[in-house]
Amino acid sequence: MMTTTGKVYLVGAGPGDVEYLTVKAYRLLGTAQVLVYDALVDSQLLDCVPADCLKIDVGKRGGKPSTSQTEINHLLVKYCLEGKQVIRLKSGDPFIFGRCILEIVALKNAGCEFEVIPGISSALAAPLLAGIPLTDNVISRCFAVCTAHEPEILNWEALASLETLVILMGGKNLSAIIHQLIKYRKSYSTPIAIIRWAGTPHQEIWTGELGNILEKTFGISLSPAVIVIGEVVRLQDYI
Repeated sequence: MMTTTGKVYLVGAGPGDVEYLTVKAYRLLGTAQVLVYDALVDSQLLDCVPADCLKIDVGKRGGKPSTSQTEINHLLVKYCLEGKQVIRLKSGDPFIFGRCILEIVALKNAGCEFEVIPGISSALAAPLLAGIPLTDNVISRCFAVCTAHEPEILNWEALASLETLVILMGGKNLSAIIHQLIKYRKSYSTPIAIIRWAGTPHQEIWTGELGNILEKTFGISLSPAVIVIGEVVRLQDYI
């Protein structure tokens, strides 16, 4: 196995705003020699690295041009084997729909040292910042998080039976989401909230019910957004 003094850190950037970085993530960014980053909500994150750090934008936002996963893997391995301190910066938490496994496998196969640094997932932060608690000892004793990037592969019957749903990457498929939930007996009056650009000065929130949210958001781009469905949305009025 090849040895190297380089190391790759797979780092969670949090929900967007640089203020929500963990202390460890912030410190590591300050030591970066190479930064490989996804499309980030807050460009100020790029100011956290040294001036001579090589910054490589690999995209990874739905519907936009992105570097292939194979090429990203190659970049991480290449610079690590050159002895560089490499930061792979991902939105949210690396292990919450962060596509880390392929990168980790590539690093392990190349004998590269790596470490995963947690971040605050938008699945948890966005509802909180919108004043919506995901749990309540009466109306929400559990919640599920899913991605609706490919809604046709989800078990909507099971999801519709849960008290609270948090859906990521679902803005473009909102109509399909609502259709499936109502098909499996969610009420038209079930509350729903859509939180766009959570944790930034551009944060916007739309609330309604499954029966009217499409009308309320007609013609609006809902990406990037976190969708919360369930009675907990009504608690926003009290918080």
